Amino acid sequence: MIKRIIDRLKKSRRILVVSHANPDGDAIGALLATGLALRSMDKTVFMYNESVIPTVYRFLPSVQAISQKTEPWIDQELDAIMVLDCGALERVGKMAPIIGKANTIINIDHHVTNTRFGHVHLIDADACATSEIIYRMIKQLNIDFTCPIATAIYTGILTDTGSFRFSNTNKAAFAICSEMIANGANPYEVAQHVYGHYSLGRIKLLNLALDSLEISPNGRMSIMSLTQGMLDETGTQAEDIDGIINYARRIEDVKVAALIHEEAGNGRERRQYHVSLRSDGNVNVARIAARFGGGGHANAAGFSVEAALPELKDKIVELIETTPGLCEMN
Repeated sequence: MIKRIIDRLKKSRRILVVSHANPDGDAIGALLATGLALRSMDKTVFMYNESVIPTVYRFLPSVQAISQKTEPWIDQELDAIMVLDCGALERVGKMAPIIGKANTIINIDHHVTNTRFGHVHLIDADACATSEIIYRMIKQLNIDFTCPIATAIYTGILTDTGSFRFSNTNKAAFAICSEMIANGANPYEVAQHVYGHYSLGRIKLLNLALDSLEISPNGRMSIMSLTQGMLDETGTQAEDIDGIINYARRIEDVKVAALIHEEAGNGRERRQYHVSLRSDGNVNVARIAARFGGGGHANAAGFSVEAALPELKDKIVELIETTPGLCEMN
């Protein structure tokens, strides 16, 4: 399959590269590495993400090339659109319906729940990150790993493996990162930007999140809730939520942690929430997310839903406590 993608890219002149809204390190790293690699082939490349790049990733070389504006490409005759790190096309955000009408959509991802949208798919659930797959693609294209490309790939793998702590960490993660360091990626610099400093507002937000902590009756699940009011009170943004769920996941005897984040309030009882799920390895949270139309990995998944908060909490706990099949890793 990678050969088909290579052939299409070589024949394409104008290419749009996108990744999922509210991007993490892997979505940004894969997007940036791909865009820079294709530009080195003298392609006209548009890099797009719906969301503002989180502060912790703005140190990445050439990150300013990722635009939140559609004007540069929306009316262009594109030869191909590459959608990276998206389990479903809808994950790119509001432009999904327009992107979905393109003649050539190349879908590259490592989520086992990927819906296989688009015309050409390269889905590898064994890859530690989408950035690992992009590394292989760049190798096949015989493109040099410049320092900016190496730093992007290193950051994508580092963050998606939780600094090599998560179960998706594989031999390739270490081998690729070692090669990227040899090509100019600076591990200390990346770590300092991604993990080294927190704003006072983020610490206050963490305090509110911990105050919201609830444990399910059987002790196997922890739930934290964050409202838009909490973000307003602490002067934080959605990007400051990243990583907070890990505090709930590390509680002794807890198998699954959920972080429920209010995305939009409209004054009504039912509001839009994003739910992040993390597992200790004993529960397949991708199956739980799939019940709500979401997806992800066995140990890390998520979904968005409109609901009343008490009702949403009850439903998640019910799935964990009463559905034995969800508590087996396959």
